[in-house]
Amino acid sequence: MRSKLLASTLFLAALSPFTVAMAQTPDPAILTPERVFANPSLAGPVARGVSLSPDGELVAFLRSREDDVDVLDLWAAPTGEGEPFKLIDARALVPDAGELSEAEKARRERMRISQRGVVEYSWDEQGRYILAPLEGDIFLAEREGGAVRRLTETEADEIDAKVSPLGNFVSFVRDQDLVVLELAGGRETEVTTDGDGLITWATAEFIAQEEMDRDTGYWWSPDERRIALQRTDESAVDIIPRLDITGGGASVIEQRYPRAGRPNAVVELFVHDRESGRRTQVDLGQNRDIYLARVDWSVDGRTLYVQRQSRDQKTLDLLSVDPDTGASRVILTRTSEAWVPLNHDFRALDDGRFIWSSEETGWKHLYLYEGDGTLIRPITYGPWPVKSLNGVNQQTGEIFFTASFGYAERPEGVTGGHSACPLPGGQIAMCDVQGERPTIQRLWRASLNELRPAAAVTSDGGWWSASMNKTGTAFVGNYTDLATPPQSGLYRADGTFVRWIEENRLNENHPFFPFVSRRQTPEFGTLDSHGEMLVWQMTTPPGFDPSRQYPVVMQVYGGPSGGGVRRSWQPATSQLLTEAGYIVFRLDNRGEGDRSAAFKQALYLKMGQPEVEDQVLAAEYLRSLPYVDRDRIAAMGWSYGGFMTLHMLSEPAMGLTSAISGAPVTDWSLYDTHYTERFMSTPEANAEGYAASDVVDQLDQLTGRLLILHGMADDNVIFENTTRVIDALQSRSVPFQMMLYPGQRHGVRGNERQLQQWRTYLDFLDRTIGSRAPAARD
Repeated sequence: MRSKLLASTLFLAALSPFTVAMAQTPDPAILTPERVFANPSLAGPVARGVSLSPDGELVAFLRSREDDVDVLDLWAAPTGEGEPFKLIDARALVPDAGELSEAEKARRERMRISQRGVVEYSWDEQGRYILAPLEGDIFLAEREGGAVRRLTETEADEIDAKVSPLGNFVSFVRDQDLVVLELAGGRETEVTTDGDGLITWATAEFIAQEEMDRDTGYWWSPDERRIALQRTDESAVDIIPRLDITGGGASVIEQRYPRAGRPNAVVELFVHDRESGRRTQVDLGQNRDIYLARVDWSVDGRTLYVQRQSRDQKTLDLLSVDPDTGASRVILTRTSEAWVPLNHDFRALDDGRFIWSSEETGWKHLYLYEGDGTLIRPITYGPWPVKSLNGVNQQTGEIFFTASFGYAERPEGVTGGHSACPLPGGQIAMCDVQGERPTIQRLWRASLNELRPAAAVTSDGGWWSASMNKTGTAFVGNYTDLATPPQSGLYRADGTFVRWIEENRLNENHPFFPFVSRRQTPEFGTLDSHGEMLVWQMTTPPGFDPSRQYPVVMQVYGGPSGGGVRRSWQPATSQLLTEAGYIVFRLDNRGEGDRSAAFKQALYLKMGQPEVEDQVLAAEYLRSLPYVDRDRIAAMGWSYGGFMTLHMLSEPAMGLTSAISGAPVTDWSLYDTHYTERFMSTPEANAEGYAASDVVDQLDQLTGRLLILHGMADDNVIFENTTRVIDALQSRSVPFQMMLYPGQRHGVRGNERQLQQWRTYLDFLDRTIGSRAPAARD
């Protein structure tokens, strides 16, 4: 359950007067659902998946077509002079996109890919080629001259395609086996041949894709001599029959789904020697019930680093593996009484050392190690967490990372008053920081060579993400704030602006410009819960009058995620709610957001309890405001947010008038192993926690009206989660509304269905807390 607050949909008996009026007499200044879910996108020309060539001289990115926002083309732009140009036109190469295989549909669902066309691409490490899978086949774009050639044209899907590090081969998985294609002559070699049925080679298993943020199952060595690849055996995984209901009928999918407390797939790791053809198994230990978390090669290709996570996720070992023999030894171990989070911060350096992160001090920070795992020194420190390692310049000794914190400002001439910051081993460093600032994010730099305070690279006040080139000399900076739609630019490592990739300027030519005058700026604040700072944001309707009272929509996710309260460009759907006359409110409760280990672990073994308690605190705060109608508060959320809204609606202290619950987990024993057991242990070991989180037992306490929605082909949160709520409500003779989506998985895709979804949202809210609600009429 990666943290994605997806939109949801509701039963539509009749369009509300508000919706009908918008459809018949649209005001150019008022944002309507019809315009939000139409082409071109109101977000403007946003560059997606932006990356620099390894030498930093060319930028590649994905851009939606103006005539169809759901189809992506591959674009490129020189980092010097010259305009962006289309490198791969998806419709020109494949005019009639066919039906994807079930395996590819599932893979894209795991990666949260909803568009068609060029949905992913990759550089070779020399920067000569860009590889782009397109509708099941593979295309290669040459940087020099821009020629595009088709590498495969088969009935089967070629997935997880890569260019080898030196650019001599292309590899991919076809029919559950790994294949290597020589670019010079076009000859294909099958690395494995026995992938079939329940045996799959070189593909990340369901759990790795859905919960571990690992989308690949094979890794080239830097010299192209070897390939590390996994073998997955799903024979022990339970079959969960799943109805896949579409508009044209229904079929039964015998899905292998590892539920909490039940067997996982068995994953093994091998090293294939391309020259000899020999395959060597890696020693992952005697216990086969583990997770293969991460795999990385040393720069010289002589060592394979493997992260092995225990089934209970309280131990994460870093193994050093001899690729010739498969022999391994543990060189570092991370432990926790709750769980050890996974990350992508491991970075092997040219001199044999490596960087890795840890929450040993209670905050995630970066550390430098010798190749044998001996700690050299911390790289970052302080009462704030590193979000991600973004780049390393080994020539200058600089490392670059994103984080949300700020240094304390002192009046000129005032010194002293530094804070004590813990380091590993009980050491203390003096630091001068404010600590966390969760609503903003910046790119920072620190030193590999000495312990010193980090320095900001990018500006303050908004939300930055960055993608650096291999040498750490330049980066693509993606920036947004409350008044700035997402922008992408090229910057030198010191933050100097070079050129725009997509400026996305909000001027009279921007598709959102006609609606800017009615866009409201959110207000931000904090609440205290058990000594933890909770951040919130609130947006009022256009023409807000504090002497009046307004209904409130609480948007919620609530589960472990990156947090949703940010000083960034707000989604157009939020403006649909304010245009309808609602105050829109969001709180990041304990457990939600990239915060301290203690903040995240507050929900350990008791999901649905501290999060709801914090949302009750938010509801109490809202009712203390004179301009909030205390009797007209609703909540809406999807996935974990759907789980939250059900619990909030059945919590008397919340006092909700209505709630919208999309694709909710309603019994954690029905959800998958890695996600659920990380936070809740197993049903056998934590029976009390599972029982308390089962919302069916709490439905007698509903305080208001419910709208529940679900995709009828959902292979993530299985439909059974919703049918058990439907059955329980019907058996209690409790009225509710429902909207089901044939053919849709864990999200609702496409403009037409999302338009229906939001028309339904607005209608339901209007009838429960809006102009047609009893409280509004009284």
